[in-house]
Amino acid sequence: MQNQYEVRHWYGFFLALTTAIMWGVLPVFLKLALQKMDPVTITWYRFMVAALFVFLLLLRQNKLPSLAQLGGQQARWLFIASAGLIVNYVFYLKGLDYLNPETAQVLIQLAPFLVMLGGIFLYKEKFSRLEWLGAFILFSGMLLFFNNRLDELLTSVNRYSLGVLMIILAAVTWAVYGLLQKRLLKSMNAKQLTLIMYTAGVVVLLPFSTLFTVLEMNQLQFLALLFCCANTIIGYGAFTEAMAVWHASKVSAVIALAPLVTIFSMSLAVKFWPQYFAQSDINLLAYVGAGLVMLGSILASMGKARPGVKAK
Repeated sequence: MQNQYEVRHWYGFFLALTTAIMWGVLPVFLKLALQKMDPVTITWYRFMVAALFVFLLLLRQNKLPSLAQLGGQQARWLFIASAGLIVNYVFYLKGLDYLNPETAQVLIQLAPFLVMLGGIFLYKEKFSRLEWLGAFILFSGMLLFFNNRLDELLTSVNRYSLGVLMIILAAVTWAVYGLLQKRLLKSMNAKQLTLIMYTAGVVVLLPFSTLFTVLEMNQLQFLALLFCCANTIIGYGAFTEAMAVWHASKVSAVIALAPLVTIFSMSLAVKFWPQYFAQSDINLLAYVGAGLVMLGSILASMGKARPGVKAK
């Protein structure tokens, strides 16, 4: 039995690390795709590819979802959760279009904290001391990360401040999606929910998408778009499997390292593709702040001895 646990432990760790890497490098590749394609169209392609993949998977397993499984209240929750996921995807990309990948990735770490905060009001959960400490460190890290841009954020409206607001909105809508998903999983499994939500995204975003922009992409931008589509499947697939075979708190702690992956991958991108990427104007205090954000997220997740959800 001990050997079986160890296998699941390392398997869970590998899956969580895969998720952290996939979500960590994602902003860099999205930034490449954004140089030619707008956020709504990129999101449509990501939803379309992921929906097709999950559809074929469930079709093979003869487990396609039926909306008849849902009652009236759950149907309303599904509508709100789907809207939250769609807004999250689009506004994260819109914010990323205005910001550098490191800033977007650090800011989106607010999402899991907002899920925990929402659990207090919706599910009558309580914060442990470790979670409160993690929250305090996380917000202290945020302040340090923006140490040289606080005046700009608080006193003016520009591309940078708009980008920050959009990422915060993406984090809020992710929390709405995550909290409602917890209730919806009582009626259908995660893959079935995912298929419905991705299909909703395909239908809703189609009128606002310019699909033929893909023909104007150069080879690198097109490959970046393909990677972003594959990332949606691999990243979420690894995350879902990790949550099934390992402790949710440990999965969340590993995934909290995603900003570190983003910082490292951006340094490589600047080195190998200087024509597409510029060095980010992040000072030493900001890097310390990013470290504190990761530490706070890890502490908060380790203080939670119950299943949860995590942001992208």
